Amino acid sequence: MSRRTLASFACAALIALAGCAHHSATSKNGFAAEPPPDSPEPPSADSVTVGLWHFDERSGPRVYDASPFRLTGVAGPDARVEFGRYKSARSFTATVQSFIVVPYNPVMESPRGFTVEALVFLNDISTYELSSIAMRWSPSPTEQSWVLGVVGRRLAATASPSPGWFDQVVSPFTTGKLVFAFRPETANSLQRFASSATLPLNRWVHVAASVDGEVVRIYIDGRLDVQVAVSNGIKRSEAPLVLGNALDPRRLNDRSGELKQDDSNGVLPWYALNGLVDELRISNVARKTFESTEAR
Repeated sequence: MSRRTLASFACAALIALAGCAHHSATSKNGFAAEPPPDSPEPPSADSVTVGLWHFDERSGPRVYDASPFRLTGVAGPDARVEFGRYKSARSFTATVQSFIVVPYNPVMESPRGFTVEALVFLNDISTYELSSIAMRWSPSPTEQSWVLGVVGRRLAATASPSPGWFDQVVSPFTTGKLVFAFRPETANSLQRFASSATLPLNRWVHVAASVDGEVVRIYIDGRLDVQVAVSNGIKRSEAPLVLGNALDPRRLNDRSGELKQDDSNGVLPWYALNGLVDELRISNVARKTFESTEAR
C-alpha cells in the first residue's frame, strides 16, 4: 500500500470514529480565558468560506464546520473543550494526543486566493522550533501545502531533540513571531514569512495570513503587520488539515476506541500548541478585514 493510500485510509476513518468516543467538557487545565461580556459576534460563513470551526461543541471528539462544505474534524483525547473567546474553544497541551484532524477535501485547495485566520490564546512558547496553530503539512514532501504557527525557543539543550520538520520554516525568525510558510505551486523553494510583532501570552489575539498569488499579508489583531510580494500560489496536496499539533496521518489509529497517534516509536509532542484556538476560518480569497481583540 502506498504512502498516499495509507494516509487517505487513516483520514477516511476519522468521521466514522467521531461518533464513538466522548470527551468531558470539564476544564482540565484551568485556563482563565473567560469570554468578555462585551464580545462582538463571532465570524460567520459567507460565500468565500471554505471552513469555519467555532469549536462550540459541549463535549465529544467531533468538531463541526459551519461552512456549506461541512468539513467535520475529529479531536484527539487531549484536545479538550474550554471557555473560548466566543462560547467554547479547544485547548491544546504538550502531549502527543493533543490535536484535531480534518480529512482532506479538494475544496481546501485555493492556490491563488487563500486566507487562514484564528483567535489564539497562548499559555507559553514551545522549547522546540515551532508550535502549530493550523497546517496542511506532513513529513512527506508530497503532502506539504502550508503551515501557520508560532516560532519556538529552539533550545539547544532540549533533552529530546525534534525531528526538525520545521527548521527551514523558522530558521530566519525569532521566538514568538507568527510564521506562515507554503510550498509554491510552480517552484521548489519554500516561501516563508513572519510577523514583525511578537505574539502576546495570556490573552486572546487574532492572527491571519493571506495569499493572492502576488502578495502575502500577515495580520495581528486586525492590523496589517507584514506584506511581501510573491509570484506563486500554494501547492496542491492531499494533506489533511491539522490543528494544534503536527503529525504524520499514517500514524493515526483507533485501536483504543479513540483517535490517537501511534507513539510506540518514540513520537513526542514536539510541535504541540500550549494554548487555545477559537473561530478558525479558511477562505478561498485573500481577506483584508479582521477582528481586533485589543482592549477586550
